[in-house]
Amino acid sequence: MTSEITSPNKDFESIKKIDENGTEYWQARELLPLLGYERWENSEAVIEKAARACINSGQTIENHFRKATKMVGIGSNTVRPVNDYKLDRYACYLICQNGDSKKTNIAIAQTYFAVQTRKNELFEKLSDDEKRLFIRDEVSDHNKKLFKTAKKSGVKNFGAFNDAGYQGLYGLPLAEIEKKKGIKKGELLDVSGSTELAANLFRITQTDEKIKKDKIDNEYVATQTHFMVGGKVRQTIKDIGGVLPENIPTEKHIKEVKKEIKRFKNKDNKKLI
Repeated sequence: MTSEITSPNKDFESIKKIDENGTEYWQARELLPLLGYERWENSEAVIEKAARACINSGQTIENHFRKATKMVGIGSNTVRPVNDYKLDRYACYLICQNGDSKKTNIAIAQTYFAVQTRKNELFEKLSDDEKRLFIRDEVSDHNKKLFKTAKKSGVKNFGAFNDAGYQGLYGLPLAEIEKKKGIKKGELLDVSGSTELAANLFRITQTDEKIKKDKIDNEYVATQTHFMVGGKVRQTIKDIGGVLPENIPTEKHIKEVKKEIKRFKNKDNKKLI
């Protein structure tokens, strides 16, 4: 039975994932059923059509449609790998534009991804400070979601749960991170640059997803999961030769960034007037 879209923003954003670089993506095997394609054979046909449109627009396919594999259950506790794709927002937009417009879900998705793709284009035009502010807001929003998920899983000691994630990612408890960076208590994320924020965003979103996926209902397991995911993100940074988060210099407080952006915008508005 085809899934019905109840709210474009809620449905499409709920299956969005964030990789270790803070880049958003969708898995084709999750997205296409939501668009009304239950059979993978039909899904692949739409994806291939969208990929051709990508080539015709002068884009490199690998930048938008990345082949992947996914493990699925086939009964008797047995799993097997199946083909899948990691799609960026532009790829999703192309799939919707090349899908069957008679399908109600496709029509809704066409509008949604067209609007969101335009927002993404505008984001690319933002200054570094504006991008940092945007990512900081994303971290705040997803942290709230993670704490809500953690509470449902039985977490009561949120201080220990939160610290476990930092210990995994930074290799240090939060208090020691603050001491090493010479910052005040509770202001780590407010003085983190875009790269460090992106690493934390990935830690947060992936922990939230794993707790839900594994249906964790134990405080200890949830806390250990947060530590483990943080550690995985840390190892990925090491593997690609990146700077570990505890060694990234701090930047001006996010409150100052907000004030400066507001001041510049007010100046521009006065000029226009």
